[in-house]
Amino acid sequence: AVFNRKTGEPPLINGWIPYLGKALIFRKDAFKFLLDQQKKLGDIFTVHIAGRYITFIMDPFQYVYVIRNSKQLEFHEFADKMASKTFDYPALSNGKFPDLKENLHRIYQYLQGKPLDIISDHMMKNLQDIFEWKCSHATDWETEKMYKFCCSVMFEASFVTLYGRVPAADGHKVISEIRDKFIKFDASFPYLAANIPIELLGATKKVRKELIHHFLLQNMTKWLGGSKVVQARQDIFEKYELLGDYDKAAHHFAFLWASVGNTIPATFWAMYYLLRHPEALAAVRDEIDHLLQSTGQKRGPTYNIHLTREQLDNLVYLESALNESLRMCSSSMNIRISQEDFVLKLEGNQEVGLRKGDWIALYPQILHMDPEVYEDPKEYKFDRYIENGKKKTTFYKAGRKLKYFLMPFGSGISMCPGRFLAMNEMKMFLFLLLSHFDVELVENKDVRLDNSRMGLGILLPDVDIAFRYKLRS
Repeated sequence: AVFNRKTGEPPLINGWIPYLGKALIFRKDAFKFLLDQQKKLGDIFTVHIAGRYITFIMDPFQYVYVIRNSKQLEFHEFADKMASKTFDYPALSNGKFPDLKENLHRIYQYLQGKPLDIISDHMMKNLQDIFEWKCSHATDWETEKMYKFCCSVMFEASFVTLYGRVPAADGHKVISEIRDKFIKFDASFPYLAANIPIELLGATKKVRKELIHHFLLQNMTKWLGGSKVVQARQDIFEKYELLGDYDKAAHHFAFLWASVGNTIPATFWAMYYLLRHPEALAAVRDEIDHLLQSTGQKRGPTYNIHLTREQLDNLVYLESALNESLRMCSSSMNIRISQEDFVLKLEGNQEVGLRKGDWIALYPQILHMDPEVYEDPKEYKFDRYIENGKKKTTFYKAGRKLKYFLMPFGSGISMCPGRFLAMNEMKMFLFLLLSHFDVELVENKDVRLDNSRMGLGILLPDVDIAFRYKLRS
């Protein structure tokens, strides 16, 4: 039923179970649910989900009005509440830690500009070490599961780049133990994000505790060569006496999750789609080989490949293929919370009446799959983001140019601060994979998106798939 509301308020869709509202239907397939409501009610409507009133803005031309209105529409407090529950540290917004949020936020400068080049170089070196280690095994065809492969390479490279290497002889083993626990915790992530008490999630509580213990100071000080960004975070935590050792460790664990939780599945999809589309694979590999030739670098496990930011940026086919897979697999809900009763003004004299505490949501997956913006949106077209050999940044809907057309990393104040590092890391992974190895799928099966993370970021694959690789001749 659609209920009448105060003047200026959008139509409201209520569920028949008052508290759960539309939560159950929404959980099952948010994408379809939202499209159905849009057909019925237009571009702006409010849904009552699990006790919350969420107003969806479906028209991408209206996004900008939500994104730039960060004064009345807040995000950080909501994110802080969710993260502190999920990762088990005290909320930053509680009065005990003045300015902690701002101080931590400032550190993101280490993931941009010049410092980004430094951390990217370390990442490249660490990725090469791992690929070299893989190479030493792959004299003939080596078969592995693709998700598992991406997970092991990306997890270790990120871990070592951010936190340093584990000096023990069995460094790989220590990290893969942490990774196995991480995967178990990550499987429960959507439930934690949906506010389900961790006590109901089997071994998750125990696993989370063990993971956090790895990041206690006495363990972290043994690791060698960590990053500036993690060091800076440690220095800040030291200034807060009320932050316990466990709390600091929990913050470090949360940062690890933030750096790999979405990068791993995104890397998987990029690789999967390339291997499913031989012409895409050939074009990207060609571009990579060409860059190596033109810079006089040799490919292969024993050579050190160095890429500048400019060179990485100029790999237009690699970037387009990666963006195309991000378009197809990302599903993040951009949420803002109304700080007061107010009227949000939109284009075309439209107004939305909001009450304090209401949520506003953008759901860019609808835009990514809009046939008006992207012809045949369900098809993977590796060169979708290229025009006349250059990056294509102009996309249209109803004959009008869109400001926002690809939003895998959120928007405005909620935009992922690590997005540049994540993009670099995924590009470098694909670069090394294709310059070192011949790769091909062994199984011919369709891998589909698993919808249990709808609204939370990059969707995971519903099954894993075998592929094989051997050293390029």
